[in-house]
Amino acid sequence: MLKLIASVTGLLLATCATAEAASSDAAKDLAPSGRLRAAINFGNPVLAQKDPVTGAPGGVSVALARELGRQLGIPVDLVPFTEAGQVFEALKADAWDVAFLAVDPVRAAGIDFTAPYVLIEGTYLVPMGSPFHQVDQVDRQGTRIGVAKDSAYDLFLTRSLKHAEIVRAANSAAATALLEQQQVDALAGVRQPLAGYAKSHADVRVMPGRFMEIAQAMGAPKGREAGFRFLRAFVEDMKESGFVAKALGASGQSDATVAPAAP
Repeated sequence: MLKLIASVTGLLLATCATAEAASSDAAKDLAPSGRLRAAINFGNPVLAQKDPVTGAPGGVSVALARELGRQLGIPVDLVPFTEAGQVFEALKADAWDVAFLAVDPVRAAGIDFTAPYVLIEGTYLVPMGSPFHQVDQVDRQGTRIGVAKDSAYDLFLTRSLKHAEIVRAANSAAATALLEQQQVDALAGVRQPLAGYAKSHADVRVMPGRFMEIAQAMGAPKGREAGFRFLRAFVEDMKESGFVAKALGASGQSDATVAPAAP
């Protein structure tokens, strides 16, 4: 019995030592400065928000960044952005170590993506009197669709639209202004913020259905293999443990869908 206890104890100690070594290697690889710089896109309110009173950051991406830093044993610096396109552009300047972005082939040229942790919908906002009632009706000749430049839905629609024209704006607010000023016929975006806008603007409506499923994942600059292996396993654990669902609920985004486990 004593031999069995000693054997089990030794195995547990060896396992803990291996896990600590993997965590240490991942921390050095993922955050070579010794601090984890996490890019947070406040332009997507499903993922990140600021407290209206204190301005404190919150949301599922903020919660994941802080938990990742805790598991790696290193401090976390939140690097704020207002648009997803800015996050991708900042990769060139080595401005962050991990990011929270929609998976896209264009971005994947420079970023290693985990499996998604949240799934959200891309749809259209249209004037109340618009002839469009289904998302597949929008792609017709003469239709102008407003988008935030380099957003996930901009990248997707650029590849998929056959007839409609894409009108790009610098950010989501500017894209919304295009619809308000009747410079476009439809506004593409994430369902939740579009629905929030429609609640306070009786002259517009959100279309049912979706033109794309937006798979939100964590990403790291290519070339950080040890760090990425840890990151990939981390995301799976955060989904399975209920951490992602709890963080979504705590930030008022429980209608977002937690992504299934990676195959």
